[in-house]
Amino acid sequence: MTDTAVPDTSILIDQSISSLVEDDNIEGKIVIPEFVVDELENQANKGRQSGYQGLEEIEKVRETAEQKGIEVSFAGRKPTEEEIRLANNGRIDALIRDIAEDRDATLYTADIVQAKVAEAKGIKCRLFEQEEKITFSLEDYFDEDTMSVHLKQGDVPKAKRGRPGEFQLEEISDEEMPKDDLHELMSETLEKAQSSDEGLVEMDKEGATVLQIGRYRIAVTQPPFSEAAEITAVRPVADVSLDEYGMSEKLLTRLRVDAEGILIAGAPGHGKSTFAQALAEYYRENNEVVKTMEKPRDLDVGPGITQYSELEDSMENTGDFLLLARPDFTVYDEVRKTRDFEVFSDMRMAGVGMIGVVHASEAVDAVQRLIGRVELGMIPQVCDTVIHMQDAEISKVYRLKLTVKVPEGMTEEDLARPVIQVLEFESDEPEYEIYTYGEETVVVPASEEENETGAERLAREQIEYQLRQFTDAEAEVKFITDNHIKLFVPEDEISHVIGKGGENIDRIEEQLGVDITVEPRGEVTKESMEYNLSERGNSVIIDVGDQLAGEDVDVTTGEEFLFAATVGREGEISLTKESDLATKVINADTAGILSIEH
Repeated sequence: MTDTAVPDTSILIDQSISSLVEDDNIEGKIVIPEFVVDELENQANKGRQSGYQGLEEIEKVRETAEQKGIEVSFAGRKPTEEEIRLANNGRIDALIRDIAEDRDATLYTADIVQAKVAEAKGIKCRLFEQEEKITFSLEDYFDEDTMSVHLKQGDVPKAKRGRPGEFQLEEISDEEMPKDDLHELMSETLEKAQSSDEGLVEMDKEGATVLQIGRYRIAVTQPPFSEAAEITAVRPVADVSLDEYGMSEKLLTRLRVDAEGILIAGAPGHGKSTFAQALAEYYRENNEVVKTMEKPRDLDVGPGITQYSELEDSMENTGDFLLLARPDFTVYDEVRKTRDFEVFSDMRMAGVGMIGVVHASEAVDAVQRLIGRVELGMIPQVCDTVIHMQDAEISKVYRLKLTVKVPEGMTEEDLARPVIQVLEFESDEPEYEIYTYGEETVVVPASEEENETGAERLAREQIEYQLRQFTDAEAEVKFITDNHIKLFVPEDEISHVIGKGGENIDRIEEQLGVDITVEPRGEVTKESMEYNLSERGNSVIIDVGDQLAGEDVDVTTGEEFLFAATVGREGEISLTKESDLATKVINADTAGILSIEH
């Protein structure tokens, strides 16, 4: 007894019907619904590989069936616009089932939901069995040291080989990739992704498809998205445990006990994801519940860690779901856009341990990504640890700490403010400070460079920027104290800088929080004065004579400005013996280069 087979869209994309005909597993008629043809045509028109693949399969079924003497016909009508709009809700599948039911035929499908509905309605159905172990031709381009393969129409095949941080792009053939061979690879790869438990289609847009097959992430592009057809396949090449990174016991203890907001930073190909995988497995082995958030899902983790992608095209929805599931740790790969940082922050503040993978050439760059996206005072709670990867090794670790202090380079107590210290983890020494300066949030090196502190450099740059609104003349900035600056400009530009009633200079002072004295530049010549240097108790005394009492003088080395001071009533300038300035004055005097200018 012969039977009629009615294939749906999924089985044609899977390209299994032609094989069944060829192997004499279908002997009756084959009826292809017009709904299927139209859906495949619609996909192909949008540049989706699945549409091309399904249409190619229909042609192959007709040719093979003709050789076997099997009748192939088309039935039904084209779907209406309303039915097309409802395709994602199962409307087209329902119309295909109706054709099978009306003809008492067997529905052939690779869609398990379609099969379950057909069985529930009493429609004869055959669900195409998926392969237990998936193999596909693209694997042949990989060896054990290959991280990625790059195949493009009209170009020679290339592969990136080596170890993390040491990859080299190599040509793996002398001949250009033919268009037909590339499209055949595309079709086969899509079929395997759709027909196997190990595969899935992460994205299928016009001219761009992203597939996951086992450990392989495969991006397929073609016109109009790219100017030529291309396949890029990526696979992790290293399975590394946390023990292999040679971490100190101090760092291991932090990861195990204290770190809850971790950013893993580094340039592409330097081992960020590999370290994230190792850290995720470490937490799982220590009986923590670990999940991941990825788009696409390409972390190579064990079955004990569930990997989530976007929920209804939104990582925000995925985050909301995970807040209900309450994992101990979530790996977010990759955190790039503002919305990613916001989701990362929301989950961290809700108490979920977060591990974010971030592209950053320097460790501090990862922290800077949070500025403007997370309230300043909340940054150490969102991210308490930064681990920078370079050449598959840990190159830098930072700990973030919030404190209230006077920023480095400032000494006035009334300048104290909330400061985030970015501390080198092993030494616990601050390398950067983050704080508000005027209306901006700034990241400033904590150490002095070229005799100018980070605060002084920042103030100078801000003043020069503000001055450009009023004058094009070059200005000289000198720091008298941490909150008092002398600004030297050409005499004919002073009125422009000060403004009517002092409005311009008042605005700059208010924005920067400093007092500014404006003086003419190049109009005043200063005389070097005689002095006597001595020590008295805990002070270093510079005696310039009572004739200068109340006058302002500059103390320099001739080339380097040290400080400005007002001479006391006794004709003396007093410095605390243990201060840095006192040390510089004594050293300059010993070298014979100290100068007091008036």
